[in-house]
Amino acid sequence: MTDIEQGAARARVRPARPADLPYIAELAAEHAAYEKASPPPADLPRRLEKLLFGPVTPPRMSCFVAELDGGGLIGYASCAPEVSTWDGDEYLHMDCLFLRDGHRGLGLGPRLMDAVVAEARARGLALVQWQTPPWNTDAIRFYDRLGARAKEKRRYFLPVDAD
Repeated sequence: MTDIEQGAARARVRPARPADLPYIAELAAEHAAYEKASPPPADLPRRLEKLLFGPVTPPRMSCFVAELDGGGLIGYASCAPEVSTWDGDEYLHMDCLFLRDGHRGLGLGPRLMDAVVAEARARGLALVQWQTPPWNTDAIRFYDRLGARAKEKRRYFLPVDAD
């Protein structure tokens, strides 16, 4: 998709491929640890494979990766369409945007956001929504610089029995 210089190395943002799944799962685990959340399930690559590359066309979910020349994923952004009852419309929900420590502030975050926005356009969606923890002031400053606006809410989780 796009290349940028990162120190002596070049980095690019591109759509994820099936071979990236184990590395995306590693990044997701680092992301969860960064946000002080529970680690992802051990079978995350298999679960993501169905969502990103499974039998549904277009896939339920999209993922973009930041990659250094010579390989090595250093970040990702994932997104999926959702529906808003209040707006009576669909939007693209960005579930995750994460860059490894040492690779933030180098221009890759905006490139990942550009990929997510391009995905919204490709799906005919006029809005992207996401959330970040209130303590993540670096992310909040980043999103504010992009021109995003925040709405305060709490996110709740309710487990559903498999019966």
